This record gives sequence, structure tokens and C-alpha cells, in this order.
Amino acid sequence: MKIAGRIPHPQMTITVFIMNEKYIVKFEAGPMEQVYKLSQSKVAGMEAVEKIVDEQFQAEVLKKFGEMFEMMRGALERH
Repeated sequence: MKIAGRIPHPQMTITVFIMNEKYIVKFEAGPMEQVYKLSQSKVAGMEAVEKIVDEQFQAEVLKKFGEMFEMMRGALERH
């Protein structure tokens, strides 16, 4: 796996990798991560990846992180 680039964001780390003819976009926030795979046959370069991972996409990822944190907190409280 090779790092293709990073997308700056104040609340999470966004790293783009290349592996097996796919762009792998990894979002990290605290102990949680989300990964999305984009086929290189449909996405032409890092610039195209950055267009797909736009502000709306990033906002939805942050929302999902919130849900993930709540799920983990609930599980920890139950046990």
C-alpha cells in the first residue's frame, strides 16, 4: 500500500492510499476509522478523489463518527 496523498481537515486525518488498482480513502478520528475504496478505473487521479471527498462527504463522515462514538460509549457503559 502506497500513500497517494492527504486531504487536510481540522477534526480528522484523511489519508489516500493506492493499492490493487483502488484508491483507499481512510478517515481517522480518535480510536475510530472509516475506509472507502474507489476504483482507479472510475476515478482518475488524486484530484478526482479530492472532488469526491468534498465538504458534504466529509460532513457525513463526521456524522457517522459521532454515531460510532455513541455506539462505543454505550457498549462500554453496558459492560
